[in-house]
Amino acid sequence: MKKSFFPALAVVVLLLLLTHPLLSFEGASHGLLLWYQTVLPTLLPFMICSNVIVSLGGIRLLTAPVRPLLKNMLCLSDAGSYVLISGLLCGYPMGAKTCSEFVEQGRITPSEGRYLLSVSNHPSPMFLLGYVASALSPSVPTSMILTALYVPILPIAFLSQAVYGIHEPCVSGPPKDKKAPSFDQSMMASFEVMVKIGGYIMLFSILAEFISQIPVLPNAFQAVLLGIVEITTGIQAAAHTFSGIRQGMVLCLITAFGGICGLFQTKSVLKSQSLSAVHYLCWKLLHCALSLAVFMLLAASCSPGH
Repeated sequence: MKKSFFPALAVVVLLLLLTHPLLSFEGASHGLLLWYQTVLPTLLPFMICSNVIVSLGGIRLLTAPVRPLLKNMLCLSDAGSYVLISGLLCGYPMGAKTCSEFVEQGRITPSEGRYLLSVSNHPSPMFLLGYVASALSPSVPTSMILTALYVPILPIAFLSQAVYGIHEPCVSGPPKDKKAPSFDQSMMASFEVMVKIGGYIMLFSILAEFISQIPVLPNAFQAVLLGIVEITTGIQAAAHTFSGIRQGMVLCLITAFGGICGLFQTKSVLKSQSLSAVHYLCWKLLHCALSLAVFMLLAASCSPGH
């Protein structure tokens, strides 16, 4: 990924910056505003609190209500249960970040980390109920999107268990570093990740701005392409281009994939060498297919003929 796609993307963005400075400014401004007004206030507090909970040894306390279910059904350890919960509640790329950190710290095994990476990095319910729901047509219930996005986690989890050799409940290990980080250290680590995320959002927002200005692209193709590049811009484009069930299908695919920008954000927090961004991308593509299938089944069952 680093040796091929990213250098080529950097060259393209640089040429666009030099030849179209006004469009570059608009794209960068849009990306930074999105980061400042939406991503930063929703994700940063979760990151700081998560680091504090882990450093104070509060994982077992937080996972206690769902521990039997996650242990017996999904074969997760206490630390692995925390990775899944934090990833589902906080959204991109919190699940991948926590998963990578726990593998490095020895709290979960590399095999459990690979398993968790396939199921714990998704859009948060707050993002879906706020940003995505506001873009949906009235004829498409938000519950259909939520169901289509979260139900596939179970079959993917069972398949991932088989792929990575998870046949019995995993056991949490003691952290390699017994010294807990201070609150200031936890906060600075969270700031570093947020700056990385902001940089990726800005760069891909510039690219999305140029895509939106290409006159020869059909509107439908342009909306889908924007969704592939960056999730928030793609959602807005799809909301204005499609309607009804078709709109719901496109929004379902965009949110399930998370955009190339989301992929690079995830790659930036995967510090552990045992976790693969390529594997993550494969699981994401499978999630897209399953989410679309679930959405179409729900749409068929809700049609007037049923």
